[in-house]
Amino acid sequence: MTGVDVVVGAGHNGLVAACYLARAGRDVVVLEQLDRPGGGSRTEETVPGYRFDLHSAAHNLINMTGIPAELDLAGAGLDYLEMDPFSIAVHADGRRVRFHRCIDATVESIAEESPDEAVAYRRFMEKAAPLVRTLLPAIRGEVSARTLPAQVANVARALRRQPLATVRDILGPYDSLLRRWLPSDLTRGPVAAFAAHAGVGPTVPGGAVYAFWQAAYHQFGQWHGRGGAQNLTDALVARLRSLGGELRCSAPVGRIEAPGGRVRAVVLEGGERIHASTVVTAIDPKTALLVLLDPPLGGETGADLAAARRSNVVQAVVHVATDRLPPYAGGRPGDWNGLQSYVDRLGDLSSAWGQAEAGLLPDPLPLYAFTHSALDDRLAPTGHHTVYLACPAAPSTLEGGWPARCDELVERCLDTVEARAPGFRRSVQGVATWTPDEMERVERWPGGHPMYLDIALDQLGPFRPTRRLGGWRTPIEGLYISGAGTNPTGGIAGTPGRQAARTLLSDRR
Repeated sequence: MTGVDVVVGAGHNGLVAACYLARAGRDVVVLEQLDRPGGGSRTEETVPGYRFDLHSAAHNLINMTGIPAELDLAGAGLDYLEMDPFSIAVHADGRRVRFHRCIDATVESIAEESPDEAVAYRRFMEKAAPLVRTLLPAIRGEVSARTLPAQVANVARALRRQPLATVRDILGPYDSLLRRWLPSDLTRGPVAAFAAHAGVGPTVPGGAVYAFWQAAYHQFGQWHGRGGAQNLTDALVARLRSLGGELRCSAPVGRIEAPGGRVRAVVLEGGERIHASTVVTAIDPKTALLVLLDPPLGGETGADLAAARRSNVVQAVVHVATDRLPPYAGGRPGDWNGLQSYVDRLGDLSSAWGQAEAGLLPDPLPLYAFTHSALDDRLAPTGHHTVYLACPAAPSTLEGGWPARCDELVERCLDTVEARAPGFRRSVQGVATWTPDEMERVERWPGGHPMYLDIALDQLGPFRPTRRLGGWRTPIEGLYISGAGTNPTGGIAGTPGRQAARTLLSDRR
């Protein structure tokens, strides 16, 4: 009996994988445990009348790849709006720095507060740009002999001056990197806030790449899907159906049968058995291979996977419905387009990470905001707005438990915005929370980790989730892995989905 290609998980990576398989003529079914697809790329009415992104609030990685064009997602309804400035520093002391896609415009903004800082920021971006270009082929899934000369040239440019210092910068944490390159917290704080958006703390060795990645936003911009992150999910679902693929929601998987080292079937929690010729899991790889797989992955490969790390630091989100945008003193048109950083000091963020790792709610609370309704009138009633507040250093396991501390989180978030936008509290029409315990319960993200595993330097690219599993294949014939926990990285990239599908198709040829 010939089986189908089963994709487990209808997040964006699972849907991308399914689209590529269906486009190649494969018989594909996607199984999603929730009653709707999207995973971390969903937009929902969490406050009546107001639509908020649940997790991913800005997309840039997928727009660095050829995936939207290859799948003609625009033809399936995908419509991205650029967020420019992509970030603004809203310091409590009234200082403002606007980070535009154009570096010259950014430098001009910094110079309004500090000419010396403006010069330093330009130098930092000049240092970062060749490093970003070196990483791009991996992000795009295009590492090959063809790309090697350009990568070597970019590395040479990056190492041309003070090569040992550059290697130190790359291998170190971004706390140290930013202190060396930027004169003060005027720019250190907001650059660190954007780096923390990746889920890596300021003092983590190898985390410097996420501060260097600031140059990528200048090169490629930041993007908001019209109607929310759900726009990407809806376009992928439409494309999958147009290619003949099937999506089944409310279909949680109970086990993946692989007797004798060959995948045979996927069994739903309700007992339905689906004969499978191949299976692509686009969920947490630990759950897929150590819990659902029957028998579970063993040997050194299984031990390596079991040892892959996820910290106690994740993100907590508060959705605030308002009747106006945060009234920043001295606000200018465009100030609400992108990420609004409330991280005044790099040291505060470093301290917050340590507190969260210890299970404490950080004080001061690091916070940033997105106000997508400033760009997109589909998210709130006319004249009203959505304010997405995120703490990038929230403890997965919190002392006292999240249910007991949730109101405290909300009040502290509102206080932080009020201090920078007096009168903000009077604009609030409703509030909803999305805390790590809820993410674990609803999404089945272990510990509330949307990227499943830490994205530290030793768990990136071909080492994600482990060296042995970094090529999307598993020791089980017919079983492949994808998702945020696989090569090259987490985030809204789509590359893990496309590469898993390409690997499967290559093997079947």
